[in-house]
Amino acid sequence: MNEVQGPTPAGTSRPYRSLPEALRAHRIDPVNHAFITEIVEAVGVTSLIDRGRYIEAIRRDGAALHIGRTYTNGFTEDEVVTVGSTRLRLQPSEGRAPYFYVTHPSTFAPQVPVKAKRSSTPRTPAAPRTPASPKPVERDYGVCDVCFMVKTPAGGCGCD
Repeated sequence: MNEVQGPTPAGTSRPYRSLPEALRAHRIDPVNHAFITEIVEAVGVTSLIDRGRYIEAIRRDGAALHIGRTYTNGFTEDEVVTVGSTRLRLQPSEGRAPYFYVTHPSTFAPQVPVKAKRSSTPRTPAAPRTPASPKPVERDYGVCDVCFMVKTPAGGCGCD
């Protein structure tokens, strides 16, 4: 499987000149760039191809790696991959049956909410609030039977 394969179903297959170009094109989190670079250097990748949802990394020996946003897939069970001084824990792949995958570090990073920036202009204190005057209570004093005017609080009307 060392030869370059055909295009993706969408016909967008193209080779990349470098790994950083491929990672940027697939919008892979920058936190994972150093991790993926070490994996690619450790396994001996000869070329990188756009496959739509993942980057296919063709190796000198062995199966091609599939580099996605959160994983790298295509390792064999007995393969030992070391990043830094840490041996990677390979997990069995469900989509590529005989192969194994590793999860990228950004998957384990806690999601930190972004705080809104404060403006640099100083705040002016708000004017003190004055209590609203109470709304007058409207009462019904009745209607005059003769002139049909509303009676006053004293009980009179315009016809008196």
